[in-house]
Amino acid sequence: MRMRKKHDLPHKTCLHCGLPFTWRKKWEKVWDEVKYCSDRCRSEHKRQRPADGGSAGP
Repeated sequence: MRMRKKHDLPHKTCLHCGLPFTWRKKWEKVWDEVKYCSDRCRSEHKRQRPADGGSAGP
């Protein structure tokens, strides 16, 4: 693969924090599956999701 400048790399927006992030070499094979910019955003997003079957009221 030919070297690219950082501004030429693909970008995505993090589903948790909403900030843009760029492609990384470690995501080369799974780029289509990457949704979060970091492990912290991924774990925070999972913690904030409400559990299914919770008490919805009386």
